[in-house]
Amino acid sequence: MDKLEIRVESPAATPAQGPSAEPQPQSQRFTEDSLIRIADWVEDSITDGPGLRFTLFTQGCPHACPGCHNPQTHAVEGGRVVTLGSILDRIRANPLLDGVTLSGGDPFEQAAPLAFLAEKIHELGLNVITYTGYLYERLCAPVGIERGWDKLLDQTDLLVDGKYIARLRDPLLLFRGSSNQRILDMAETRRTGAAVVVEEDRLRSGCFLY
Repeated sequence: MDKLEIRVESPAATPAQGPSAEPQPQSQRFTEDSLIRIADWVEDSITDGPGLRFTLFTQGCPHACPGCHNPQTHAVEGGRVVTLGSILDRIRANPLLDGVTLSGGDPFEQAAPLAFLAEKIHELGLNVITYTGYLYERLCAPVGIERGWDKLLDQTDLLVDGKYIARLRDPLLLFRGSSNQRILDMAETRRTGAAVVVEEDRLRSGCFLY
């Protein structure tokens, strides 16, 4: 993954669903004016998934994995607050993008607004990869419905799950930091009802379902 250099700004408003916030009511509706707390973004990444990608680094992570690549993203009050529309504007401005990667931080700490964002990204014909320190099985627990985890899962094409474990680090791994982490094909996972791991050869060949 790209290593992040964060520009820290004092937030001018409170995000629609900030890290570690109370679960959002299912009736809440998001728009491009809704706010989210982010660390930063990289507009042309080739390390966070197949093809040319826009990578969004969300702010706030409860895992605090030792040796984390971007520890600046852990603090829930760090980073800056931006509108979802401002992120979409940057994505729309680059016609060469193959997809968008949601990284962090942990995107599932702000799952509901990110699900809205991912839906808009799909409308642009782009795919969505989401990184998380949670295991897929944990995200599917009943608490996930209260926290909007199910909605972000529904809008994710590839899920990279699991905490980073420094002793399992392998620099030869594709799109992940340690060997315990999985790359899950979410279309097949939803179809079969069980976690389906993507073969690295398939990703290396450029074969990726939108």
